[in-house]
Amino acid sequence: MVFLVACTMHIMIDLLPKLEKRATGADSGDGGCQCAHHPGGESQGWGKQRARSAAEAGWPNKHTLRILQDFSNEPSSNLTSHSLEKITAAGDKAESVRRMRPSAGKAEDHKPLIGDAISVSFLHNEEGNEEEEGFTPTGDVTADSYPNWLRFHVGINRYELYSRHSPVLDALLKDLITQKITSVAMKSGGTQLKLIMTFQNYGQALFKPMKQTREQETPPDFFYFSDFERHNAEIAAFHLDRILDFRRVPPVAGRLVNMTREIRDVTRDKKLWRTFFISPANNVCFYGECSYYCSTEHALCGKPDQIEGSLAAFLPDLNLAKRKTWRNPWRRSYHKRKKAEWEVDPDYCDEVKQTPPYDRGTRLLDIMDMTIFDFLMGNMDRHHYETFEKFGNDTFIIHLDNGRGFGKHSHDELSILVPLSQCCRVKKSTYLRLQLLAKEEYQLSSLMEESLLRDRLSPILIHPHLRAMDRRLQLVLQVLAGCIEKEGYVNVVEEDLAGDTATHRNPGHR
Repeated sequence: MVFLVACTMHIMIDLLPKLEKRATGADSGDGGCQCAHHPGGESQGWGKQRARSAAEAGWPNKHTLRILQDFSNEPSSNLTSHSLEKITAAGDKAESVRRMRPSAGKAEDHKPLIGDAISVSFLHNEEGNEEEEGFTPTGDVTADSYPNWLRFHVGINRYELYSRHSPVLDALLKDLITQKITSVAMKSGGTQLKLIMTFQNYGQALFKPMKQTREQETPPDFFYFSDFERHNAEIAAFHLDRILDFRRVPPVAGRLVNMTREIRDVTRDKKLWRTFFISPANNVCFYGECSYYCSTEHALCGKPDQIEGSLAAFLPDLNLAKRKTWRNPWRRSYHKRKKAEWEVDPDYCDEVKQTPPYDRGTRLLDIMDMTIFDFLMGNMDRHHYETFEKFGNDTFIIHLDNGRGFGKHSHDELSILVPLSQCCRVKKSTYLRLQLLAKEEYQLSSLMEESLLRDRLSPILIHPHLRAMDRRLQLVLQVLAGCIEKEGYVNVVEEDLAGDTATHRNPGHR
């Protein structure tokens, strides 16, 4: 009887606000039915409940939450391989978004990636939710009031993911290691287990768990396509990319995660949940589902339930910022016996230079940047790359998926440098940066070590990996010196430091 009475009271408490609202509507002369079914209405209600909880936890204000409508009303939320944020912002606040753009260069060149989409989405949201929410926005919403992941998104432009002195970068890295994890799901696709983690501020990040210790090298008989993905390689790649002044790797930070409280207890992914178990050593383990290394023999175990991993900030939702995937011209065969065309044809680059988009603009030079980046960390697994579709072909390459770098410090894989030795092209900014990092006072290994100390999981790389980067840097400079001697400085080093980079000489004519 007590149970029935309690249930009845809960039902009455839930229904009372709705009855009062309906009565208020009738008194105000609004005789229209207010119970029309809206697709996804149930999920939207859940999202508002989540928003209120976030506000109680210290969010800026209710109007800011309106801008960040919960993305989980999508049926496939947390199950896709891309960001799912429903990003919105006021159209009449475009000026505040523009203030976040880099000041150098033409305004059109540094046009934000998602600014227009934010405005349109917010205006639609205003019409549909103003009366429903029952409040009128007060005060101006500026870019400074956005959560850090959204500030990162609106700062992306044609040339970079973030500016050299970005005010949001450190704050975003801090969020990756301190924000409360509210839900976890496995990333679809991919050869190895990766998790999509959603935070209390509605940001998302890709989690790669620790699979081997810092000291373990890739076994000599392992093929590059069956190698482990290393969480510390993702972290180190972000720092290396930043030191090289490319700024094409999304922010990555290391984090110690409680597998019970921050993964198992918050996941709604039943397939992931079912793979948790307790090992004979009383450690919490799980293995998930993927193409490789997802079995009890390759389970990820905590000590007893703590595991470290890398968290890479998500890029904007594909609905707001579509990305185009390109096959790397110097892609490996991914076969145990067959070789790729570039491995047997020394004049292969001449063919690439005549093929769009490598016959104009900076794309071929960006491939050279990526080649140098991969060689310094020993990454052989660069089969595809992505660009933002909005910027067309005159934009940078996003350096994603770097987990197979830093596998061997005792071996320099010279085949990674083939694109550079075949094409003999490099940007002047890259060439000068490499020469600077070869000097003793700006030594690459020293700068990397200093930069990596800021990460929560430091040390990220052991000293043999740091020394290997200095050794490989000298090999890159030797290749470029040979190119300059053979073809001349002006035919090898492309000017990109004066004026608009998109208007420089055609690399296809070299």
